[in-house]
Amino acid sequence: MIIKIKDIEDERVDVYRNLRERELSHIYEPDPGLFIVESPKIIERALTAGYQPVSVLMDEKMNDEHFALLAHLKNIPVYVTSYRELTKLTGYTLTKGAMCLMQRQKLLSLEELLQNAKRIAVMDNVENPTNVGAIMRSAAAMNMDGVILTNGCADPLYRRASRVSMGTVFQIKWTIVHTGLYEKLHDYQFRIAGLALKDDAIDIRNKLLNQEEKLAVVLGNEGDGLSDESLQAMDYKVIIPMHHGVDSLNVAGASAVAFYQLAHHE
Repeated sequence: MIIKIKDIEDERVDVYRNLRERELSHIYEPDPGLFIVESPKIIERALTAGYQPVSVLMDEKMNDEHFALLAHLKNIPVYVTSYRELTKLTGYTLTKGAMCLMQRQKLLSLEELLQNAKRIAVMDNVENPTNVGAIMRSAAAMNMDGVILTNGCADPLYRRASRVSMGTVFQIKWTIVHTGLYEKLHDYQFRIAGLALKDDAIDIRNKLLNQEEKLAVVLGNEGDGLSDESLQAMDYKVIIPMHHGVDSLNVAGASAVAFYQLAHHE
């Protein structure tokens, strides 16, 4: 059902404004029920993954992508307005002129995520939503079996995170573990390798890593890396060799290198 919205202050689209404001101030405390996805392609990936749409808000000047998306959306409100009004609501240029309000799914349990898994990515206190999205994309591209986030990480369903992930957040298994993660991974017979600039770190190309039957690859905070407490739980501290005086990559870039090197065991 297409509904014309003349003013973005219309109460029927309040949820888009209010949820955006909540996202901006609570990106580490995700709304328990709803989230917003941007762009037709990413919305379609969420729909394919079984996420339930609540409503859509899009540019009144629809293109082929919009019409293709509408074919997948039945019996929900489709609000349309001018691009100017959309920009007023979001505060920036909206990607592809479409937003979809969706219901969150129940998080996987750790047991469900680790079932039959051999290679797991772990984000430990990765705070930037852009980095979370990029790491999700790298994990999916390099065929990691799943992703675990600690509760200090940005919400993977935050709009910027899902957009940067190119929708892979809806394609790869992931969950959030609040406490005792590394002990639980050891209980499941995983060895744990954390990227860390430490004197006792081993080269990521060391064959010991690829020979591990089950391996969790851990990426730490953007500024501080892994905490001392987390480092104590690592079976391996790992470095990526650098050249030309560069001491490190950002966490998203490091994730792509690490997952490529370690995703498949021998």
